[in-house]
Amino acid sequence: KMGNAESNAYQNHLSRFLPEEQSDIDGLFDTLSGSSGSAGAKNTKAAKKSVTLAALQARQSAHTREPLPEAMTARLYNGMKSIDLPGKSAGLTEQIAKEQFVIFMSNLLKGNADEKISIIMRMIAKTGGPLKGKQIQEFTEDLITSVVHVLSYRKELKGWSLENTRDSSSGVKALASELLSELKLPDGTKPVGSQLLETSFDQSVIEDWVYRVPQISVFLSVVIRQGLHVLHSLPDQTNDILNLVPHCKGIKGRGVVSLFDIPAIIYINSHLPAEMQHKWQLLFSSRLHGESFSQLCAHIVNKGPCIVIIRDLDGFIFGGFASHSWEVKPQFQGDNRCFLFSVFPTLAVYTYTGYNDHYMYLNHGQQTMPNGLGMGGQHGYFGLWIDSDYGKGHSKAKPRCTTYNSPQLSAKEDFTLDAMEVWAVGDAPESAGRKGKKSILDVDPQAQALLEMAGKSRQSEGLREPVEEEEGDD
Repeated sequence: KMGNAESNAYQNHLSRFLPEEQSDIDGLFDTLSGSSGSAGAKNTKAAKKSVTLAALQARQSAHTREPLPEAMTARLYNGMKSIDLPGKSAGLTEQIAKEQFVIFMSNLLKGNADEKISIIMRMIAKTGGPLKGKQIQEFTEDLITSVVHVLSYRKELKGWSLENTRDSSSGVKALASELLSELKLPDGTKPVGSQLLETSFDQSVIEDWVYRVPQISVFLSVVIRQGLHVLHSLPDQTNDILNLVPHCKGIKGRGVVSLFDIPAIIYINSHLPAEMQHKWQLLFSSRLHGESFSQLCAHIVNKGPCIVIIRDLDGFIFGGFASHSWEVKPQFQGDNRCFLFSVFPTLAVYTYTGYNDHYMYLNHGQQTMPNGLGMGGQHGYFGLWIDSDYGKGHSKAKPRCTTYNSPQLSAKEDFTLDAMEVWAVGDAPESAGRKGKKSILDVDPQAQALLEMAGKSRQSEGLREPVEEEEGDD
């Protein structure tokens, strides 16, 4: 009877996977249990084969650099081990049976919050039971670290790299603390700071958190698929994984380190409209294009929706998302999809309040109106302002910016700019395509041919922005 109940549950979980997914999972289990290839193994019942922590770790260290950090491998093992099989006491044996392995994969990759939660509880702490905020924090930081590590290891960062972005370690902590700020006790209160670390949270609270914070499930899925290298190339990849990291254009080979780190890119990208999450292109960098407001305008006007990011001299990093092409004019522009954000010292996004429509503003060379780039608030009191006298700015929010409910984003209300970048997001608008970049020689191939015959080179060639290959940029 027991065996029957066991195989029913097992078959139900197995049936969630497509046939090619099943064979992928079988192959991984065979490799881990060391039973691939031998004819005898094929006749042995699945239950006889098993996986140990040592086997999981060995799979990791068989590579020169492990796909997953050691701490995460141990957490995955604890998650697998936590699955109760009918007629067997879970946790007594150190070995993972095939059924446990399949149910683990099924619950975490295909399950609902309810199915994920007991496994996640055991991944956070072997003992289960109510968990301290500190344990949840360590798990969340491990999870984000593993995502950054495995995406880098598998070359899945889509043109970003650990070399052309800021060091991720502070970003990991910032993203973890942003996700943990969603932990609510049953009475609706959100403990913060040291109080959060000491508070005990029971299973229902953590289940509610996993349900409301989709990043936890997405990150776990990435860690399993890319870390164990299973089901990673099959078509059921959901959009949240597909667009987890946007394709990066315009930074490669230019010796620039972005103001963004990988966790911040993942977080900010998840707040963009879905149709803009697949690609970011560098339009302006003060390091590349110089510290000049007219240069800034020349590079960002009419280029479609953009992300502006700034670092002040005190090291605070913050910015805003502009939902429309920037235009130079004395009126406010944009719509309620615009938002402001902070990257360092805290990671957070601030969306519109409905109080006014002062989303974005860009003006230059006017006698009467303020000249500069602004988002939120009002003239003289912007949530984010860069003066046309380049290098000066302010973030005034007493106590909050009216348009976005953001606090003061810079270290000081009036700040000095240290560096700035603007990234176009999504596909460039038609008007910003190659048409705008054509030289007279591109338009008139005869003129070009005559010049070449005369042995003259094209003077305009050196002034162009490098045109990156659309594909093959990874």
